[in-house]
Amino acid sequence: MTTLRLRGGRVIDPANGVDGELRDLVLRDGRIVALAPGEAATEEIDIGGCVAMAGGIDMHTHIGGGKVNLARLLMPEMQRAGPNPIALPDNPLELASCGGCAPGTLATGYRYVEMGYTAAFEPAMMACNARHTHMEMGDTPILDHGAYVMLGNDELFLEMLSRGADFQRIRDYVGWTINAAKAMGVKVVNPGGISAFKFNQRKLDVDENHVHWQVTPRQVVHTLAKALRELGVPHPLHIHGSNLGVAGNIQSTLETIAALEGLPAHLTHVQFHAYGSEGPKKFSSAALQLAEAVNAHPNVSIDVGQIMFGQTVTASGDTMRQHAQSGLASPRKWIGADIECEAGCGVVPFRYRDQNFVNALQWAIGLEIFLLVDDPWRVVLTTDHPNGGPFTSYPHLIRLLMDRSFRAEQLARLHPDVATNAALNAITRELSLYEIAIMTRAAPARLLGLKDRGHLGAGAAADIAVYREDADREAMFATPAYVFKDGALVARAGRITAVPVGGTHFVAPDYDRGIETMLRKHHAAQGGVNFDQLAIGHDELCGCCNGGRLLPAACFETAS
Repeated sequence: MTTLRLRGGRVIDPANGVDGELRDLVLRDGRIVALAPGEAATEEIDIGGCVAMAGGIDMHTHIGGGKVNLARLLMPEMQRAGPNPIALPDNPLELASCGGCAPGTLATGYRYVEMGYTAAFEPAMMACNARHTHMEMGDTPILDHGAYVMLGNDELFLEMLSRGADFQRIRDYVGWTINAAKAMGVKVVNPGGISAFKFNQRKLDVDENHVHWQVTPRQVVHTLAKALRELGVPHPLHIHGSNLGVAGNIQSTLETIAALEGLPAHLTHVQFHAYGSEGPKKFSSAALQLAEAVNAHPNVSIDVGQIMFGQTVTASGDTMRQHAQSGLASPRKWIGADIECEAGCGVVPFRYRDQNFVNALQWAIGLEIFLLVDDPWRVVLTTDHPNGGPFTSYPHLIRLLMDRSFRAEQLARLHPDVATNAALNAITRELSLYEIAIMTRAAPARLLGLKDRGHLGAGAAADIAVYREDADREAMFATPAYVFKDGALVARAGRITAVPVGGTHFVAPDYDRGIETMLRKHHAAQGGVNFDQLAIGHDELCGCCNGGRLLPAACFETAS
């Protein structure tokens, strides 16, 4: 039995209150362990001069499912450098995979691990397409993974809400859907708005009625948040709010927070939901208003969805907003799709430009949110990959947050109206390594209910990233010296050294199985898939995920 000691590193482990202590980490059988008195390790690696953190966890990144494949297919030019195909990998452990802003499953795993990440979560899985999503995530090497299933725009949920169905029945439907899809939680996208778009409604504010179902986004959000709370699902409702990208949408965001009435929720890619309508261009930063609301509501957590300049492709379930933005596509092409009237899909390529006023202000707004929210445990570092920018830009984003002078240099290069007037100019805060470790490791693990991930205490999974100390934080976080996944060395100095299969995280909340009688009738009348084929069993999930381990997360006990 091999016992590996990582000797002499500076450990940063916020979940256990450790901030830069020089200590050893001992790995055995895929776990972090404490050596017994007098016990010796069988192998050692000297990590003096390095910082050790838990493996990174990206809790909102589009890495699997139909829309991600559409994004890859829409941008074949990203797979070539001029007239020539992108060079094949020179590492015999890596297989060829498409690259660009929406890389293939294989490249996704390699590039994440090379940065020190060991888990990633797809935020928009459709229940009827869950097998496809799990198979894509299972094809992503090394990374543990999971997904949130989309509800709140499916016709059955809206019909039940419209006719005033008993809440317990709605709750049981939510529980059944999570179990059937083997999801980690529930995401609602533009609550009710995707469905309303199919009835030719082009906007839906928080207290505006769906033209057909006569329900409001406020009702949708509150009902789903309450259902998840009663089911004991660790990750609260994952909310893509109303009016994404619309000037003045800060009011919708604040109303969404109010709709929760104290229930826990996670607001995702909030940079796209923090816009005012002030100034000569009728587009302004509402980062301060959003930060004040988050600071005042401990039931709310957020991820930012920072934009990064350059070419990307936006892939979202929000057909309403993607249709509205399709005229800004660069290059000029886009895709809209739908499956089973469950949700939606819009794929629009986009280039963020630093000399474009709106894009430059979006960049500043994201950084302002990061730096104005007080509690790092409720802020998660994301770019909403690939919507705000590819996940490979995380090291650059970390340097922007940690280095004020570098941030000022970048700000000075932007559109002059933003560079001169952005509130970001006056923010002096620089995030510490401890805060970065919270936002990229400890906070995502806590928000997802992953008790043995995101920390380096005894008994935790031995998912560890070891970074060589460097004043240039971008260089430091781009290429860890060592990355371990379940105790195995999977990357060294930016080169993949092993490609194990990642595990699948999911939850299994309890619910009244009697709901299946109603669901069977509904699917027989309106569904395109046999009801008996909808639910994914444990053996099938294991098969979908290439034999990776199943990693169920425990639900918490509720008072009800």
